[in-house]
Amino acid sequence: MRAFILLTVLVATPAAAATDLALLDRASAIFAGAPLGAEGGPAAPIDRRLRLADCAQSPMFSWRTDRKDAIVIQCPDAGGWRIFVPIRPGAQAVAAAQPAKADPVIRRGDPVLLSANSEGFSVSSNGVAMSDAAPGARFTVRIEGMKTPVQAIATEAGQATLPGW
Repeated sequence: MRAFILLTVLVATPAAAATDLALLDRASAIFAGAPLGAEGGPAAPIDRRLRLADCAQSPMFSWRTDRKDAIVIQCPDAGGWRIFVPIRPGAQAVAAAQPAKADPVIRRGDPVLLSANSEGFSVSSNGVAMSDAAPGARFTVRIEGMKTPVQAIATEAGQATLPGW
């Protein structure tokens, strides 16, 4: 239904008006299914300072990602323009974007095997965790004989890797 309304809005105007920013604002709100400024709708109007070239064909609308965080509007003409319209996230989208806290697999004071592996070599050292860390989280490891602690990434209980390895 939204696609039909969007197509009707764009076809009802001449091709030269396809670059009218107010029209693109209305069409992006229809595409998003929510009004400008509302949750799930375009976050703000398209910047009026933009001077988009005339588009002989109707602009195409699509989502930037599956998360539906921005609308991509593009002119299908050769050398046509493309703009991104950010979407105002709703309460559900904000909650979904915040990852759930994982339980730590490494606790402060635990012995840690710190390793760096690549094709053809492997280096490891024992150390002691200076803080708690969940899988994928960064934390510091004190290694005997070194003045400063080393930053590591927790991989599993008692094991970590160096960032970039």
